[in-house]
Amino acid sequence: MYTIDETEVILNEIAEEIPVEFYKHLNGGIVLREEIKLHPQNVGDDLFIMGEYITHPHLGKFIAIYYGSFIKIHGSASPDHYREELRKVLKHEFRHHLEGLAGFADLEVEDRSEIEAYLKKWEH
Repeated sequence: MYTIDETEVILNEIAEEIPVEFYKHLNGGIVLREEIKLHPQNVGDDLFIMGEYITHPHLGKFIAIYYGSFIKIHGSASPDHYREELRKVLKHEFRHHLEGLAGFADLEVEDRSEIEAYLKKWEH
C-alpha cells in the first residue's frame, strides 16, 4: 500500500510532465484529497471517483485526486501500475479542464456513456 505522502510525490512528478500551458485558468491547481469518494450513481459500492475537475464559484477551477479511492482500487498494484493509473486520471481531469475552456463536452458525454454501461450491468 502507498501512503498519502508517497502518492503526493508521484502525483507531483506526473504533474510536472503536463505542459505548463494546460494549467491556464486552473487557479486551484491539483489537490490530493484523503477521502474515498463513491460516485452518486454507485449501485454496488464499487463505483469510486478517482478524480474530479471542479469549478467552484469561490475556489475557482481545480483538479481533485482522491487518495482513498486510489488505495481502495489500486493499493496493492505494482509501483509502475499505480503511477500509470494516477497519470491516466490526472490526464483525464486535465482533458475536462481543457475541453471546458474550449467550450466542448466530449469527455462528459463519454463519462455519461460509461455510467450508463455500468448501470446496465446492475439491471435485472
